[in-house]
Amino acid sequence: MTIESTASTPGLNSGFAPATAPKQELDSEVFMSLLVAQLRNQDPSSPMDTNEMMSQQTQLASMEKLTQISETSQEQFALTMRMAAMGLVGSGVSYTDEDGTVVTGTAVSASFANVVPTISVDGTDVNLDHILAIQPSDD
Repeated sequence: MTIESTASTPGLNSGFAPATAPKQELDSEVFMSLLVAQLRNQDPSSPMDTNEMMSQQTQLASMEKLTQISETSQEQFALTMRMAAMGLVGSGVSYTDEDGTVVTGTAVSASFANVVPTISVDGTDVNLDHILAIQPSDD
């Protein structure tokens, strides 16, 4: 009796979507999935210790708060960079161009289209973090 391999059968795996890539970060969704799996697979004659369960729930709450703090911190940093860029408009600034030459000019405008704000200095867009010096305007 001959048994054929199903791996070579055409169309057997068609219609199935490829597996998605696993998550590289532990977020609350993954943490909760692990906790639920642990609860489902526990031995009924020896259930999970309530102190251990409370500890895991506390860890989940702490992780969520730390994630929120991190996001808020990133938003605050982005806002600070934008405010700094706006504060440069009308001021004289110096930066190093692609040739390594220090160029001085007037900051005409600021753009927030990229992650790092850019300052238009006499027609040249310069990343905010490339500004070397600032000369206040005479207003």
